[in-house]
Amino acid sequence: MAICRPWRGAAYAARVQIDLVALIVEEYDPAIEFFTETLGFELIEDSPSLTNDGRPKRWVVVRPPGAQTGILLARADGEHQRAAVGNQAAGRVGFFLRVDDFDGVYQRMAGAGVTFVRPPRTEPYGRVAVFLDIAGNRWDLLGPAD
Repeated sequence: MAICRPWRGAAYAARVQIDLVALIVEEYDPAIEFFTETLGFELIEDSPSLTNDGRPKRWVVVRPPGAQTGILLARADGEHQRAAVGNQAAGRVGFFLRVDDFDGVYQRMAGAGVTFVRPPRTEPYGRVAVFLDIAGNRWDLLGPAD
């Protein structure tokens, strides 16, 4: 397969960043509660919207305090999307939450009922533990090396 590289050697004329990453969820409200109450994210927006074919939906964005990139909580629409709930990265870790106080955040999350599927360990890049979000997607909780 050929790879097209039109930007090789070129730079963007202005700042570029990833603004949102979509996370498919079963329902909005339980997902909002998980991300805001359990993980401590901020609810940035919860607005009525429409699907491409005119059906009502919501535009829901959460993000960690102080972060630039947010998560668009997108309710599954149709069987194909429902099949992806909890498996957006095909069973791999697909999301990464970096914190300064790894041990404190780990204890708070565990105390709040977050399911950790891999206990904390130290890797060359820092401390890591794997947890599941409300849908079952795998996340790395990352912190600085000891």
